Amino acid sequence: MMLMIKQSLVFMCFAVLIGCQKPPTLSAESAQKITVAYTYQPQSTLVHIAMKNGYFAEEGLDAQPLMHTYGKAALQSVLDNQADFATVAETPVMFSVLKGEKIFVLANIEASTMNNAVVARKDAGIHTSLDLKGKRIGFTLGTTSDFFLDSLLTANGITRKEIQPIPLKPEEMQAAILSKRVDAVSTWNYPLTLIKQQLQANATVIFDQEIYTETFNIAAKQDFVHKNPETVRRFLRALIKAEQFVANNPERAQAIMSAETQIAHSLIHEVWNAFNYRVVLDKTLLITLEDEARWAIKNKLVDQTIMPDFMNFIYVDSLKAIKPEAVKISH
Repeated sequence: MMLMIKQSLVFMCFAVLIGCQKPPTLSAESAQKITVAYTYQPQSTLVHIAMKNGYFAEEGLDAQPLMHTYGKAALQSVLDNQADFATVAETPVMFSVLKGEKIFVLANIEASTMNNAVVARKDAGIHTSLDLKGKRIGFTLGTTSDFFLDSLLTANGITRKEIQPIPLKPEEMQAAILSKRVDAVSTWNYPLTLIKQQLQANATVIFDQEIYTETFNIAAKQDFVHKNPETVRRFLRALIKAEQFVANNPERAQAIMSAETQIAHSLIHEVWNAFNYRVVLDKTLLITLEDEARWAIKNKLVDQTIMPDFMNFIYVDSLKAIKPEAVKISH
């Protein structure tokens, strides 16, 4: 009798230990392989955290990174069938939709009203927005840099014909303004803060929180989403775990970003509060896509002349299935 009691106690203790353990992560052999095109930018923080902390692996995904300097290039990887998911701002999404690409935005992973600005040289005679008239201004074609520049000019009664626009890649901005090839640049972080630091007292930085809210998003091809609904849900669940980690551990998240991107921790810390890291789908994205489409059509930046229904390119089902309160948008 005593032996039976002891055996029962051992079994119960074993059962309790098993019950307290986390569900096992799928082995690398059984995990589904995906490729994620994302950026070194702060806007991609949730993906960096999910990669480093193993959240994709916990969801049964073998996530392979494909790194880019900015979101437009990351989205192109998806369009070229080199990646399954991309992190990208809404402006390249808008241009892709107007060009007929069949893509979905699955979630917004960052929003900011303070990540885009024009940084200019005071010795070029630029002290306020009005001084941009006639100046050489660098911008990155087809990105938030492009849209923000036009929005800022319009808000100050200046047309693009009244400046000298110079197309530049984000990584070319710093050298261009320091060498005086351009008088100002329309850009985002980290180049924005680095240029400001380099110019020091010679920098004029022009923000405008009223004219533009940047969103950074997860995008994928529509065909992939329809064929892999569970993969998409797993992917978003991993990002929601990353969102919670960032909210609870901002300093640790910054340290991870520094280690993963080889960007100075001090720079990451300086720009950190400009960003709101949440996995959501709300009207901000839809409104901005429509505003940008009107801008692109009006300025004949695309052949399309009819405003599309962007809700046909925002896929709410996956996020609604795992976190319904994060979805605040519908037809």
